[in-house]
Amino acid sequence: MELNNTADTNQLTEQILTRETVFPGVIINLEHWKVTLPNGKEAMREVACHIGAAAVVAIDDDDNLLLVRQHRVAVERITREIPAGKLDSRDEDPFECAKRELSEETGMTAESWEKLTCLETTPGFCNERIHVYLARGLKQGETHPDEDEFVDVIRMPVKEAVAAVMRGEIRDSKTVCGILMASQKLGL
Repeated sequence: MELNNTADTNQLTEQILTRETVFPGVIINLEHWKVTLPNGKEAMREVACHIGAAAVVAIDDDDNLLLVRQHRVAVERITREIPAGKLDSRDEDPFECAKRELSEETGMTAESWEKLTCLETTPGFCNERIHVYLARGLKQGETHPDEDEFVDVIRMPVKEAVAAVMRGEIRDSKTVCGILMASQKLGL
């Protein structure tokens, strides 16, 4: 339930006093944020700051979903995910990023695009937002992944992908959300 009452939100809101970068990374910066709590006390928050990303639920004319298989060292396994990637800059339009990532990872372009949502992936400690788009009317071109990106593109019927999500076989959060939203939207 969303809070609409200003008094209710004031009882929950933390005010940022200071921000200090404790680790400047390539993909994230780790920062310590000193905040004032609603009760007036101070606390420290450790925040992983991320530039943001875009992801694409690409569905072909036969209602097959395009997924990329790739090894994710952080979870030590090969995952099945919707095409996605980080923004090139804070000023980049997430839609342009989505189109680029679809082309890079799958070689596809799309005639029809619709924004599904913007995810806050792990708001307990990270400010990453992923903009998720639905792409239809796919046309095949050439893949051109980044030099450090090794992916295998697979097609899976949307209904099968939903079943894999429900069995816990597809666990990547942007992929779970994108598959379920697209399935609901398209009635698949």
